[in-house]
Amino acid sequence: MFPHILFLSLLLLVPEDPNFAAGASANESFITLGSSINTSSTQYWSSSSGRFAFGFYPNGEGFSIGVWLVIGVSRTIVWTANHDEPPIAGGSIIFGHGGALQWSRTPSTPGSQLNPISDSSTPAASAAMLNTGNFVLYDMNRQVIWSTFSFPTDTLLAGQNLRPGRFLLSGVSQSNHASGKYRLENQQDGNLVMYPTGTIDSGSAYWSTWTFNMGLLLTLSLDPNGTIWMFDRKNSYTKILFHANQPSNASPDMEIYYRLTFDPDGILRLYSHVFFKLGRAPTTEVEWLEPGSDRCLVKGVCGPNSFCHLTVTGETSCSCLPGFEFLSTNQSTLGCWRALPTGGCVRNSSNDETRVTTTMVEVKNTTWLENPYAVLPATTSIEACKLLCLSDCACDIAMFSDSYCSKQMLPIRYGRMPGNTTLFVKIYTYQTISGTRQRAMSIHANSALISGVSLAIFSLFVLLVASLLLICRHRRSLAHMTMTAPRQEDSRIDGNIVGLRSYSFQELDLATNGFGEELGKGAYGMVFKGVVADTNQDIAVKRLEKMAEDGQREFNREVRVIARTHHRNLLRLLGFCNEGIHRLLVYEYMPNGSLANLLFHSDASPAWSKRVAIALDVARGLQYLHSEIEGPIIHCDIKPENILIDSLGIAKIADFGLAKLLIGNQTKTFTGIRGTRGYLAPEWSKNRAITVKADVYSYGIMLLEVISCKKSMDLKRAGEEYNISEWAYECVMFGDAGKVADGVDEAELVRMVNVGIWCTQSEPAMRPAMKSVALMIEGAIEKNDEVCLKRCKVQQGSSVYHQFKYMSLHHGTP
Repeated sequence: MFPHILFLSLLLLVPEDPNFAAGASANESFITLGSSINTSSTQYWSSSSGRFAFGFYPNGEGFSIGVWLVIGVSRTIVWTANHDEPPIAGGSIIFGHGGALQWSRTPSTPGSQLNPISDSSTPAASAAMLNTGNFVLYDMNRQVIWSTFSFPTDTLLAGQNLRPGRFLLSGVSQSNHASGKYRLENQQDGNLVMYPTGTIDSGSAYWSTWTFNMGLLLTLSLDPNGTIWMFDRKNSYTKILFHANQPSNASPDMEIYYRLTFDPDGILRLYSHVFFKLGRAPTTEVEWLEPGSDRCLVKGVCGPNSFCHLTVTGETSCSCLPGFEFLSTNQSTLGCWRALPTGGCVRNSSNDETRVTTTMVEVKNTTWLENPYAVLPATTSIEACKLLCLSDCACDIAMFSDSYCSKQMLPIRYGRMPGNTTLFVKIYTYQTISGTRQRAMSIHANSALISGVSLAIFSLFVLLVASLLLICRHRRSLAHMTMTAPRQEDSRIDGNIVGLRSYSFQELDLATNGFGEELGKGAYGMVFKGVVADTNQDIAVKRLEKMAEDGQREFNREVRVIARTHHRNLLRLLGFCNEGIHRLLVYEYMPNGSLANLLFHSDASPAWSKRVAIALDVARGLQYLHSEIEGPIIHCDIKPENILIDSLGIAKIADFGLAKLLIGNQTKTFTGIRGTRGYLAPEWSKNRAITVKADVYSYGIMLLEVISCKKSMDLKRAGEEYNISEWAYECVMFGDAGKVADGVDEAELVRMVNVGIWCTQSEPAMRPAMKSVALMIEGAIEKNDEVCLKRCKVQQGSSVYHQFKYMSLHHGTP
């Protein structure tokens, strides 16, 4: 067919509005009011051709509701109702006399109710399963008031459209049609894009039609002759993605049905199903697929810190980076983490029984999503690239590609093989010092001791005489010393901490212009803006004001903790001052201020995509503190005021002033109440053990604030404080999700609210680990029993709990 003829034929096929199509055709089998089918029989509502059916289909050990294409003795599901609801053991579909299409469980239980399948506000007068695969409800005038074609799940059939703002969600597997890992979205900019579920940034996209920035809203359509194309409302623009060739042996006794399915592996495939009238078995072929036959091109096949490669049979397989292990041995697709959790620079002393060696391991021929914190000049050699990362405490990975070297922090994502990037992975090796070496060190120490004792006796005599001469002057000096001077033996910090600069008080007084520009108040002190004279670098200086014992311990703890943390989403400590009574910490300066200012004190709320990105940044930072360093760290005060935004919009966790470092194999600690009212986990007030799950609770409260741009403590009901998790739950449950976040896709909103409520469970054991939270937000984790959100409880006051009914993740799906 010539292109211009094909174009004209496509225009003739464009439906004006599939929701209000012409009246029913004569060969339809109408379903009348009062009709019903149930799982106890093999009943279903069939199209007049017998090719399509609507009803219950077996799903695991239960049943789900959907539409399927009948292929011989098997069925191919093309639409599923409430596809994220678990299968039911038994039930009925009722087309009631009131004109509603509903389902119920059987046997019925007290409190059970009829559940809607359709969401039409107009009562239906009849229904039909059409030969196109579209199940429709008609009003009294035989106009379509609801159809399955209007709410696609993972498949488009011939004559079905995907309108702007709509999307297809892949299934979990070929037999499980719940929301999977990938999303095909027809964006409002006219571009059709494939993403891993939960991601919104362009770097996560792995295929698109490149039809953006034309100022047009485009509709994706599949027509009966197997043509996939996009068109605008006025038909002034069309783009043909694919046109199926008709079989060379086509004959009148042959029928071809096409379906466009976004499969569980994240690949969009056009299938042709050929049926024969003379008894031959039907055939199924893949006519077209994108992004191609290499399934590793799909981003998110393998999780963070792992890469995808194909086996000899063409199947995908995930491998960890050197020195990493799978998060789950049962699910290699979830990603990897360090086998020996450490990071930054490790200092060894002569007294250590265990030595830590840092090396770089090379991984060739891969491709990754680059997210560098530093890009080196093009003149950098591959060897220099490796060594520069090795000597950089913050660098976990060096990437060398096309003569460019970039430094990366963990985690890294979307790895696949082959590619043109060489990776250098920083590896930490622990070695125990041999007994022979320790004995040699002991002999050397004894020899030194004999010489030292002789010298010490002579020196002692000299010092005694000198001390007698100075003692009177020393007593006078003591009389003038302040009583608040700190105990030096408790407050002294090693001035040679790797990666930190030791400043004098005079340097910082000059840098801050006499501490003139106040940025805010943090734990134990004020924060001021400054500029380092010799580097012209903007800094934030935190001056500790409590000179009592608490302040000294705080200073020691904060410097030692932060000095060994290096992550993209943690505020970086540049140096310190420990001079006399002065205790100051020097941080990188964050020009965009705090998350609290962005959420609660801006003229306009930040874009939804920005809020999701910030939530993910904070989750990754906490994941690092909890599980990716040697000895987990509890922050104890996660709130928007302690999240700072850098010049690139990256969120960084700040203020470790209340952090509690867990030493060795401890996993919990008992301590006084720390943190901020409104964000405290229930265990703080119950004198229970405090674990990293206390941070998870605080994060959940903060996440709901990020979602809604509302401060938890400002919510009131009947003059009393109103828990934000309860408020968000009620808004979503009672169909008022727009109150939580206006103008946001409902599926995305419900998913994020689910995560927030999951984090704020009253029992610490019921809360997820932060690594699971991060994976859920970015859509890299599949739903399973470990991350089930269907039975979360929402706290109301201190004693009343709601059962959190699982909500549909598909916008508009009944």
